[in-house]
Amino acid sequence: MTVLPLRQRSTWLALETHERSIDATNLRSLFAKDPKRGELFRVEAEGLHLDYSKQRITEETVRLLIGLANESGLAERRDQMFRGEHINVSEDRAALHVALRMPKDVSLIVDGVDVVVEVHAVLDQMTSFASRVRSGAWKGHTGKVIKNVVNIGIGGSDLGPVMAYEALRYYSRRDLTLRFVSNVDSTDLVEALRGLEADETLFIISSKTFGTLETLTNATSAREWLVEKLGDETAVAKHFVAVSTNAEKVAAFGIDTENMFVFWDWVGGRYSMESAIGLSTMIAIGPERYYELLDGFHAMDEHFRTAPFEENLPVLMGLLALWNRDFLGCASVGVMPYDQYLKRLAAYLQQLTMESNGKHVTLDGTTVDYDTGALYWGEPGTNGQHSFYQLIHQGTSIIPVDLIGFAKSLNPLGEHHDILSSNVFAQAQALAFGKTADEVRAEGTPEHVVAHRVMEGNRPTNVLLAEILTPRILGSLIALYEHSVFTQGTIWGIDSFDQWGVELGKQLAVAIIPELESESEPTLAHDSSTNELITLYRRLKRNEDTHGN
Repeated sequence: MTVLPLRQRSTWLALETHERSIDATNLRSLFAKDPKRGELFRVEAEGLHLDYSKQRITEETVRLLIGLANESGLAERRDQMFRGEHINVSEDRAALHVALRMPKDVSLIVDGVDVVVEVHAVLDQMTSFASRVRSGAWKGHTGKVIKNVVNIGIGGSDLGPVMAYEALRYYSRRDLTLRFVSNVDSTDLVEALRGLEADETLFIISSKTFGTLETLTNATSAREWLVEKLGDETAVAKHFVAVSTNAEKVAAFGIDTENMFVFWDWVGGRYSMESAIGLSTMIAIGPERYYELLDGFHAMDEHFRTAPFEENLPVLMGLLALWNRDFLGCASVGVMPYDQYLKRLAAYLQQLTMESNGKHVTLDGTTVDYDTGALYWGEPGTNGQHSFYQLIHQGTSIIPVDLIGFAKSLNPLGEHHDILSSNVFAQAQALAFGKTADEVRAEGTPEHVVAHRVMEGNRPTNVLLAEILTPRILGSLIALYEHSVFTQGTIWGIDSFDQWGVELGKQLAVAIIPELESESEPTLAHDSSTNELITLYRRLKRNEDTHGN
């Protein structure tokens, strides 16, 4: 279908007019006009319940947003993704993470290959290996069983496994220690290895090309640590496995390619947590629980693929995010999970959302004349309430917030969970309705303090509620955000699956490294600021007083 430039589409123009017509309307008046608003703007899918009644919208807003999705070809592009077409145009490849969680009895031919068969071959390999580690059948170089697993990766090869491990720690083997290393800062690796016995430690090196500088630097140092501790180069084969596609480099590193777990160029890093990148997750929680996680992903995939837009949870969340970004001018989104196990969710979603939709050109290379991806950030509740919620409530920027809660705790203890959950609903209520000057005065507040205690409200929120955090629910939750990101990217007409902005800094760093390491004074040809900083760094580096004494 032929799609007009975004701001020329009839529904976009109608939304601009509509926004002006409701600009002065606030959530207090919207709820007063419709006592059943909380029932109207609610949808459920795969165990996740979304209340979006506290968004600054009307039924007409939703109708127009769905019209924009239709006019933008969302259904067609969604179907192209599920068919494995090359929708990642700048890299000429499919974006087929949905295939990673398809059942074994499904067939999907992409570029002449049934990718589901390949996916399950790797899953079978992962299952066999994880089972051997968990049972103790896999022995280290000295014959000891593995008690420690260290995952070394960066970006999607780290954020997904870390988030999943922390989220599902309740289901994990407590006699296995899992640690994660991503930062090339040596402190990250040194602290991760502290207290570990080399002959009981397994390293998972996750790098698609086995050439990512940060990952290979950490992997090389980990290898040196192991060999030094065990005194034998051949020990590497029993203590290192790889998640990669580059068998030659894996073998050169000393890893037996029988212990290499592959994935594919149609899997972007930030969409890879349920590929072989999830090996550490499978070891931690076991294959059975891991397949429950995949089932949750797939269930949300099918909902996204088949549900009418009016009832489609990812579509509605994506449309609301676009409404807040482009029509209400909200530049950031807070994600606040009220479950300590989800403490790394916001960090994971930062990459998923901002690396996907932080783009300034459309699919055909035209510069956009509208806002794209918002800044995502967050912290578990209730910690954030005693940190940054003040700005959300009374600051000059409007920040939409996703509040994520659960009806049951995995660790019930007295009144803790009801107290925690009360804050989910209270924060949504306070952000929506605030407190007027008259209400503040009615509390007996002195007049000179009234203005300080007024809260304008009218701050939009989504409340996502589930029964309890399980592997399946986690899969559905992550897939929900993935498809919300896809919905936004499709309407914006951008490529949500490349990340060229990540590359420039890497290229420049490679040029600078020898200038920092050189024994002699290098000739510097950067801008004056970079030249001065490199010179200062070299001078400080030469200072023998390395601890600031």
